[in-house]
Amino acid sequence: MSAHQRNIAIIAHVDHGKTTLVDQLFRQSGTFRDNQRIEERAMDSNDLEKERGITILAKCTSVEWEGTRINIVDTPGHADFGGEVERILSMVDGVILLVDSSEGAMPQTKFVTGKALALGLKPIVVVNKIDRQDERTQEVLDEVFDLFVSLDANDEQLEFPVLFASGRNGYASDDPLAREGTLNPLFQKIVDHVPAPSADPDGPFKFLVTLLDRDNFLGRILTGLVFSGSVKTNQAIHALDNDGNIVETGRASKIMTFRGLERVPTDEAVAGDIISIAGLTTATVSNTICDTSVSEPLHAQPIDPPTLSMRFAVNDSPMAGREGTKVTSRMIRDRLAREAESNVAIKVTESSDKDSFEVAGRGELQLGVLIETMRREGFELGISRPRVLYSTDESGQRTEPYETVVIDVDDEYAGTVVEKMATRKGEMTDMRPSGGGKTRITFSAPSRGLIGYHGEFLSDTRGTGIMNRLFEKYGPHKGKIEGRKNGVLISNGAGEANAYALGPLEERGILFVGVGTPLYEGMIIGENAKPDDLEVNPMKSKQLTNFRSTGKDDAIRLTPPKVMTLEQAIAYIDDDEMVEVTPKSIRLRKAILDPNERKKASRKKEAA
Repeated sequence: MSAHQRNIAIIAHVDHGKTTLVDQLFRQSGTFRDNQRIEERAMDSNDLEKERGITILAKCTSVEWEGTRINIVDTPGHADFGGEVERILSMVDGVILLVDSSEGAMPQTKFVTGKALALGLKPIVVVNKIDRQDERTQEVLDEVFDLFVSLDANDEQLEFPVLFASGRNGYASDDPLAREGTLNPLFQKIVDHVPAPSADPDGPFKFLVTLLDRDNFLGRILTGLVFSGSVKTNQAIHALDNDGNIVETGRASKIMTFRGLERVPTDEAVAGDIISIAGLTTATVSNTICDTSVSEPLHAQPIDPPTLSMRFAVNDSPMAGREGTKVTSRMIRDRLAREAESNVAIKVTESSDKDSFEVAGRGELQLGVLIETMRREGFELGISRPRVLYSTDESGQRTEPYETVVIDVDDEYAGTVVEKMATRKGEMTDMRPSGGGKTRITFSAPSRGLIGYHGEFLSDTRGTGIMNRLFEKYGPHKGKIEGRKNGVLISNGAGEANAYALGPLEERGILFVGVGTPLYEGMIIGENAKPDDLEVNPMKSKQLTNFRSTGKDDAIRLTPPKVMTLEQAIAYIDDDEMVEVTPKSIRLRKAILDPNERKKASRKKEAA
């Protein structure tokens, strides 16, 4: 069975076209019927993936080509979702590294490729989007080779086969000048170059869980690779943790294999198959599911630690409970526990007051996606400013996470970016022209300094800059880093904002609310042009008298308010502020709403 099977992962940087390529592999392998209606980027199945155009969850799929079954794992390109990627690589025997013919090897590519090469996987390099006007295929290939050398690839891995492709147009070729054809050369390369699964069909059944899913009817669904033996429906099995302790015993109530985009039930699975098993209730990712005679677990890949945490609190604002249906701490606790179960890169701890939870993850994007998913499910939350997780080295010195930051900007903005990164304690490690009037600058910077920088970076580069970040290491603590320079405008009462009051406030700074927005005391309504916070009255209405004025009152024309997305709001707030997230609104507020209590707290902080 396994001689006619190949297990591969597709890895690439964000937006380099992996999900589009998988669409074409489906089409050309006959996975879809000719008349079947399919959505573009079929693998990006959940709403957030479709909206943002990025892959968030790793997913398995399978295509049949000339008698060989090719199991494909589509992986996320963002390092924030790297917890998904690291585990998956243990399921596959080869990787397709997809690089953009213009952008070349990017930091997130480096992240996953490093993990894949360390496991001894053989890569196939596909230079995608070769029909771009600004393609520089040969230079990109040189970059990939340099990247492999820097990642300590062995000689066999360095002799990688190369294909030139356009995923959108559905062709791949050995010739960089080809502009038409099919993906058959890619299928052929996979079959020739990727080894068949080296599983042991005669040994006892062993299966390593790498993905966890839930189904309303089947309960927990565990997905992974069968390393040895075979399993039949209703066979007695047990789950072992990494130390060999039995987690639970049960039966394989349902076994499913992947056929195209669907899971198909099967009676038996053998070594080398990627399958999903239902029937266990507590077994989780990195556990070994095996025959009851087995007591030695399979080795699971260690996961990089979380570097950032946020506080998820019960929404205690005066508007709590108006828009959401899930507002209690018990509901929030259950939902976060469910998330931590299936996403190993997230850790949840409950605070002593039981009203809030510390959620640690890989980055702002990963936690932002979790918050966005929860608000769509009807949750109301109060979110604190992200803070990095410190550690200590052998000598007892405090350390903090550092990130490699690769920035592509137009030459004219390079100076501004270098200056801003320097104030955030970033050290420049490389600077080179990348063609087309652009410069590529690489920094090593503490994660703490990068919180909230992305919005400012886009303003500084007039929206043309591209910034990519990747966890690098834990390094020495860098001391105090300047935070937000401007103060905020705070509402001093509750009511609705009106034009008469907002008109004069526009001169004070940038407004975040418009006419008719419901407000409460302590809510942030704008950014002050000065460094101090300012309490204002955005509800003041005009005194109505019997007197007529000689001049006609001028109509008040307001600038449209600045509306922030969830990620922008989280990055914007300061330590004494929170984001109130409900299914319909994102509001900024002070953590302590009462102005007198706020003053007391700030005095205490200064005294300390």
